[in-house]
Parts: sequence; structure tokens; C-alpha cells
Amino acid sequence: MGGTILFLAFAVVWLAYANGANDNFKGVATLYGSETTGYQGAIAWATITTFSGSLAAIFLGSELVRTFSGQGLVPVSLVGDPLYLLAVGLGAAATVLFATRIGIPVSTTHALTGALVGAGFLMARGGIYWGGLGERFVLPLLASPFLALVLSAALSRLAFEPRSIRGDEGDGCLCVGEERPKALVALPVGEMADLAAAPSLPATAVGTHEECSLRFGDRTLRIDIAALIDRLHFLSAGAVGFARGLNDTPKIVALLVAARLLEIPSGFALVGVAMALGGVLSARRVAVTMSRRITRMDHRHGFAANAVTSFLVIFASRWGMPVSTTHVSCGSLFGIGLANGGARWKTIAGIFLAWVTTLPLAALLSGAVVAIGRSLP
Repeated sequence: MGGTILFLAFAVVWLAYANGANDNFKGVATLYGSETTGYQGAIAWATITTFSGSLAAIFLGSELVRTFSGQGLVPVSLVGDPLYLLAVGLGAAATVLFATRIGIPVSTTHALTGALVGAGFLMARGGIYWGGLGERFVLPLLASPFLALVLSAALSRLAFEPRSIRGDEGDGCLCVGEERPKALVALPVGEMADLAAAPSLPATAVGTHEECSLRFGDRTLRIDIAALIDRLHFLSAGAVGFARGLNDTPKIVALLVAARLLEIPSGFALVGVAMALGGVLSARRVAVTMSRRITRMDHRHGFAANAVTSFLVIFASRWGMPVSTTHVSCGSLFGIGLANGGARWKTIAGIFLAWVTTLPLAALLSGAVVAIGRSLP
């Protein structure tokens, strides 16, 4: 029993590392893909915000801890069984690390769900509560990426399509200043002088810097639209990282809590550190796929995708719904590809195939761990 507990602790840390390697970059993929920042800046921002989300989950993630301990999915007798929890941790970790190795973004949530089912099916002799699986796991996992796709495509089109605010050449600005009445009409000289002396009128305009200068002169407050969206893009990427830490950390901590290895605060801190290390050391291959191979993007579309992703994941975390940050963030990127016509369908098809195989692969691996564990003296 003592050896199983030790291996379980190792499996949880390994799973957290794998999660960080495959998932940490997903919030900042748009920053790197749009060349808003370089790889090192992006991964640093991802690490800070994800770890912050992990700490916040101490107070907000209790419902997800209960969900991923197996409660409502397998018999109560299995929920704290060390062999069951070990099989779940190893099966999910091996699945996610394999995907990371080949540069494919997959869902740790999907892997955990498959591992919970695979190990539970063997140990409970088929006694899985299939109704709970569909309602609590499958429905949120299936619905969330399609909802993200639709919302991201719509936001990209509605918010950023008008030519006046795109700033395609990096020269767009919002100007607020004093505008004198137009005097480009044939008037007597005296009346022209009166018009020139008339009080200035406050006005706003959106256009290039040259257009604003012609209209307002130097008496303007100018807000560079591209720079503003860049800042919003950074904030939205940080929101995704925070949401990911908030949503994923409790799912992994659930294995420690169910086995009574650690209390919730220390468990969250340990998992958060392991996730951060995984992202810093092993995220590059998935980063390239997410940033460069799904669709072309710029800072406007990146902001739209991140805004949708962070909203959906934080909402789901608050209500204990096990959505996948991977599915939501990829769904948002797919939506960008639909909106700008730059979707790379071969890569997207490969990601969908990985999503389909993640759950059964994790189930098989966790089942194999159960079989091996039972065969040992």
C-alpha cells in the first residue's frame, strides 16, 4: 500500500507537468502567432497567469475537485482507492505527454475522463454510472468548443471588420479634439473672418494619423488603436491563462485529495508549481502548432479568441462544469480561421482526430495499469 501511495504522488506530479507542457501556452498562442510578442515573453506571461489561477482555485475550485475524484461516476468504494487513483493519474499523464511529444494540443480533461472510466470499468466490473458520465462530462466537453467557435467567429466579424477601426497599416487612431467649422465656401471676406474666429467645437474621429492631423491640427488627444488592442490582447491572454489554472488545477488535485495525501491548499500549490515547470520546459512543440499551424491571425483576432475562451472557461469553472481549456481555445482559433478565411484544415483535422482518440487511449492505459497492479503480489 505504501508503494502505491508513493507512486500515486509521482503520477499526480507527472500529470501536472504534462498538463503544463501541453496546455500552458494555449492562452498566449495568439500573442506568439500574431507576433505581438516572442516565445519567451509569451511563456513567461502564461506561467505567471496560470499559476495565479492555480492559487485562486484554492477558493473557487472545490466543485471540480469533487467531480474529478470520481464521485457520481464510479462506486463510492473506488473513490479513495489508491490503485484506482494511480491508474487514473498514470493513464492520463501518459496520454497527454505522448500528444505533447508530437506537438498536438489535447485535453487533459478528456484524458482524465477517459482514465476515470477505463480504470473504473475494470475495478467496478462495469459498474460505471453512465448517466452521470453523459450529463456531467460528455455534454460540456462536446458543446464548449462549438460554442467557442461560433462566438469567436462572430466577435471577430462584428467587432473588427469595419475598415475605419482596423488599423491595417498600424496607423489607425481615435482622436478627440477641437474642430473649427469648415470654411471651404465662397463667403465675403468679413464673414470669413467672423467664421475663423468662431469658438472651436469638440469632436471625435477615427482614422489615420494624417487624417486626424488635417481635421484637428495639433489640438488633439490621440489614442493609437493598434497599441490599445495590443494591450487588450495581452490582458485577454492573461485572462485565458488565469482561467486555465483555475479550471485545470482542481481536476489534478482531486487525485491527491481523494487519496488523502495532501490538504487542498498544499495540493494546489504543488500542482501549480509542476504545471508551471511543464510549461516552461516542454511547451514549445504545442506552442508552434497552436500559434502557427491552425490559422493566420493578428492582434485583433487574437483578442477576440482570448476574450471568448476566458469567458467560457471562467464561467464553467465557477459552476463546476468540466470543460476543456484546450477544446475551448482551439474552438476559438477555428472560429478565427472561419472569420478570416485563413483556417488550415489539415492541421484542424489532425487535432480533431487527436480529440477523438484521447479518451479511449487514456481509458486503455489506465485499464492496463489496473491489470498490472492486480497482478503484482
